[in-house]
This record gives sequence, structure tokens and C-alpha cells, in this order.
Amino acid sequence: MIQQIEFSLRPRTRGFHLVTREIVEQLPTLPQTGLVHLFVKHTSCALSINENADPDVRTDMSKIYDRLVRENEPFYDHVLEGADDMPAHAKSTLTGVSLTLPITKGRINMGTWQGIYLCEFRDYGGARRIVATIMGE
Repeated sequence: MIQQIEFSLRPRTRGFHLVTREIVEQLPTLPQTGLVHLFVKHTSCALSINENADPDVRTDMSKIYDRLVRENEPFYDHVLEGADDMPAHAKSTLTGVSLTLPITKGRINMGTWQGIYLCEFRDYGGARRIVATIMGE
């Protein structure tokens, strides 16, 4: 069985946002075993797996990324869409736009302290489109 759906995540400001519940609520009934592949259809955000309990992790990740890839660098050529745009593209490339997760007993199988993050790298990125491809039996 292969199913594919597309849905939007609600708009968020810049930061690392725990979206596990929002994604799971959009998915159809999952097979007993299989895989779910999540792909975000944008070049200025990303998907990641990380700590789901302590919100300090999310704010620290934002600080780390903003320090690694700074705004308004004089060597940027792509500057017409605002100071946050080129850094957002670079951060998206560094992090990645897709995840593949196991499905076990009809549920996404992650560790106790793992959650799915939407890594929003624009100040106002808008609603983000996700394609979920579900494979299993």
C-alpha cells in the first residue's frame, strides 16, 4: 500500500517549532508496519527530529543557527527578498527538507524524547505545505 496526502502546517514565526501532533493529526490511518516520508515544499524552512520535552532546546537551536548563518553578510548576492531570505535558504540546505520515519503498530515510532520540528527560518514564512507518503502493510 502506498498513500500520499498533502496538507498545510499553520503559519509560524522564525524558530524551531514542535509539530509532531499537528502532523500526526493530518495523517490518515497508518498501516501496522511501514514508513512515512515527510517532505516540506519550501526552500526557506526544514524538517528535523530533536528533543520534544525541554523548550530551551528549541530556543538554543535558533540561537545556534542564527550564529552559524548570519543575516546581512556583505558577500550575499540574493538579497531582494529581505535580510532573512538568503540565510533561510542556507539553513534549509544544512538541515534538509524531508524525514523518513518508521511506522510500528499503526503509529510513528520515535524515541520517548523525540519530536518532529518545523524549522522556520523566515521571520514570517506563512503556511508550509507538507507532502506525506505512507508505505506499508
